[in-house]
Amino acid sequence: MSIQSKSAIAMGNGKFVIENVTLADPKPDEVIVKMKAAGLCHTDYDSLTWGKPIVMGHEGSGIVFKIGSEISDFVEGDKVILNWATPCMTCFQCEEGNQHICENNSPVVAGGNGHTPGHAHLDGTKWKNTAIERSFNLGTLSEYALLKRSALVKVEKENLNFSAAAIISCGVMTGYGSVVNSAKLQAGSSAVVLGCGGVGLNVIQACDISGAGRILAIDINSNKLELAKQFGATDIILADKNDKGLIHAAEKVKEMLGGRAADYAFECTAIPSLGAAPLAMVRNAGTAVQVSGIEEQITIDMRLFEWDKIYINPLYGKCRPQIDFPKLMQLYNKGTLKLDEMITKEYQLDDLETAFDDLLKGRNAKGVIVFN
Repeated sequence: MSIQSKSAIAMGNGKFVIENVTLADPKPDEVIVKMKAAGLCHTDYDSLTWGKPIVMGHEGSGIVFKIGSEISDFVEGDKVILNWATPCMTCFQCEEGNQHICENNSPVVAGGNGHTPGHAHLDGTKWKNTAIERSFNLGTLSEYALLKRSALVKVEKENLNFSAAAIISCGVMTGYGSVVNSAKLQAGSSAVVLGCGGVGLNVIQACDISGAGRILAIDINSNKLELAKQFGATDIILADKNDKGLIHAAEKVKEMLGGRAADYAFECTAIPSLGAAPLAMVRNAGTAVQVSGIEEQITIDMRLFEWDKIYINPLYGKCRPQIDFPKLMQLYNKGTLKLDEMITKEYQLDDLETAFDDLLKGRNAKGVIVFN
């Protein structure tokens, strides 16, 4: 029997609708998950303008509802976190340990297989009775999600609630992994974090967990800076939005650290004009990390690299889901990783418009759609 799933459908022109989607039966290596929670981030809002219909959402958690014939390591009723960077485990990058940039399955890496369609019946739209893609091969803003088995990580501990589990799958992993897996931040070092939204807060707490001696948070929003202190920032700098490239803020960083810039700096704003800003925040031979995924052409003054500075642009915190997600859950269970504290508000799917408005106006550290 086909499954009707109430879903948020991006129209491709900046608008979305809430309509039913008909899911196909899972193929031998596929699973249908009954969604319980889906995190929201700016990428979900951006998907409204991708020029095509798409089931929205790429963060989520839920319960296994139906499994394909080849799957033996999951059973119906298993609690799972969804992972959008589904590895094939056989391509060059997967064998190198870079599962997050799989050459066969990645929806964002050039040459990857991209988004996967599933049969959809969209009443009242011009795409009625057509196949529709699922955002990042998931489509979590839907009552049910059809996806590859490689997109699932089992939740072993009972005390991880679904909303907390949902945000692990992108925002938490991106921030935490950029510090731990990519930058490999050393204990006792100093770090600057530019932007204190959802990803930035996870960078801050990852720096704290890794033992950073000083964590300087920079933002133009004083409320976000107060939140940054709750997640481990030792110092805050209220930036001026007219400070081009945050050069004046960089001078403040150097002053606060006793005359030498930071060991690490993490850009988490997704503002193209700030793509080079972390280079101005780090000392000679320091490491600058572009966390937020800027994908636009920018101009960089090469003098910012002087001297021996390293600039890296990791994807998804170099996520290896079967390794990293259990680590994050263990940190949560110990009370070390703050997840519940990050979720400002939960919404129903019908309240998605309000949730997006809160997201864009910076009212939330993290908003989550929950399904009854």
